[in-house]
Amino acid sequence: MKVKQVVTGVLEENCYVLKQENVSLIVDPGDDFLKIEKEVGTSKVVGILITHSHFDHIGALRNFLKRNVEVFKKSNLEDGKTYSVGPFHFQALFTPGHSSDSVSFYFQDEKVLFTGDFIFRNSVGRVDLPTGSEKEMQESIQKIKKMKENLKIYPGHGDVTTLEYEKKNNFYFEEGKEE
Repeated sequence: MKVKQVVTGVLEENCYVLKQENVSLIVDPGDDFLKIEKEVGTSKVVGILITHSHFDHIGALRNFLKRNVEVFKKSNLEDGKTYSVGPFHFQALFTPGHSSDSVSFYFQDEKVLFTGDFIFRNSVGRVDLPTGSEKEMQESIQKIKKMKENLKIYPGHGDVTTLEYEKKNNFYFEEGKEE
């Protein structure tokens, strides 16, 4: 599976185009449909993964819906369940904290996790927005900390990181961290 990052919109949101066998899966179609479409190229889009519904992560969703693709978002997923679409296989992990509808998508075979605004390099998403929760953020962090350290994390903004790096360098991952 190839992962291409497409930075979109004024908030520089990371959209990801995953490609395999000339088909694509899009994670968080941000605010620039033409830029995303250029990265998709001639491959067929078989699904859209939505980590949460903030405007900067779903700005181009309406354009892709015209293609009658399957959309995976919290309201139609089960926590911990594995899903398949085309050649892609991923697990939905509910990771509230930044928002109540936050979902991370784990591709076990590739050892990658798409976190939206849950985890950033050296930080986590804001919890002071509507439906955000410090308590739920800490519970989600504890859930992710149990995963293998060689996990590559693709965040909704900023640079790619690893779970190992975050465990060592992210203040919010410290043991006994109190909010």
